[in-house]
Amino acid sequence: MPRHFQLLHQDVTSQARCGLLTTAHGLIETPIFMPVGTNATVKAMRPGDLKEVGAQIILANTYHLYLRPGHRLVEQLGGLHRFMAWDGPILTDSGGFQVFSLSELRKISEEGVQFRSHIDGSRHLLTPELSIAIQQSLGADVIMCFDECPPADAERLYVEQSLALTTRWARRSKQAHQRQDQLLFGIVQGGRFPELRQRSASELQEIGFDGYALGGLSVGEEKPVMHAVMEACEPLLPADHPRYIMGIGTPEDLVEAVWRGYDMFDCVMPTRNARNGMLFTSQGRINIKAKQYEDDQGPLDAACSCQVCRSYSRAYLRHLFRCNEILSSILNTHHNIAYYLNLMSRMREAIKADRFDAFRRDFYAHQQPAVSHKEE
Repeated sequence: MPRHFQLLHQDVTSQARCGLLTTAHGLIETPIFMPVGTNATVKAMRPGDLKEVGAQIILANTYHLYLRPGHRLVEQLGGLHRFMAWDGPILTDSGGFQVFSLSELRKISEEGVQFRSHIDGSRHLLTPELSIAIQQSLGADVIMCFDECPPADAERLYVEQSLALTTRWARRSKQAHQRQDQLLFGIVQGGRFPELRQRSASELQEIGFDGYALGGLSVGEEKPVMHAVMEACEPLLPADHPRYIMGIGTPEDLVEAVWRGYDMFDCVMPTRNARNGMLFTSQGRINIKAKQYEDDQGPLDAACSCQVCRSYSRAYLRHLFRCNEILSSILNTHHNIAYYLNLMSRMREAIKADRFDAFRRDFYAHQQPAVSHKEE
């Protein structure tokens, strides 16, 4: 078993498992959700607030930090941890997903991806070597190989060619990686095709990485397709390495992924939805903008112990949102991140008690449809 990851317990009722990931900036209990801090900040959350709600690791974005303020400047200022005053572990993505989402503004070649900046239109060429160099300058604890993420509806031939390119880029990423204090994860691609996922997982393990991620999910596919890919890939990935599913983010997605044996997750959903007034509770989603909360003196979630639920009423949260107050984003985000991290903590406890299947059933039994967002 690699020194950086220890598998602590396997639930007897499911594939769910808990482990311990060792990084240069601390230990991470898995399964874990990573709040997304695209521009070296989790929007509306200070580092101390993140620690308060139980964040163990956060994610930052290679593409955005490369363009602004620039990875060399971040390195000059002491690296990402010092720059953003976060002393815990950080994971950086490779920048691949953002580049490929530019569609009209990029061109793929064997060398890498040529693209135009969404900020000022300047031209750039992002290669596997440059992606790794950026991540090494940023100083994240876990970094990702540069890969291509094909769209969910891509035909098999395109996905097969994309997969071959991703494998070649993975080898180049591994060769470019020099920092021994950083863990490097490979990314399994292959779209919705099980045999291509198997090929990708096998090729990446031949190269050898510190962890393995599933890419190309939550990009528009139906839930049964997502679940089928998770199930097909789980036995293909080494049990003694961390397994990371990139970009999935509803609470239901997290429960299903943990049930199927995965360890690490990230998504902008809790922060983005918070700014839009969609809040997550033990009873399901709440649209805080709904008129029915206008005079509701109760807490957002009676089962939640975060400072928002302890201190503020639904009526006050609705008032802040309708007035477009900055405090609305701060409080809503605080609660949503607290909910997500508490959900992960409860899942870890259920795994240790060999009752994850019961936890999963209970989770769904308490979910209710979101309240209409009609304001008047």
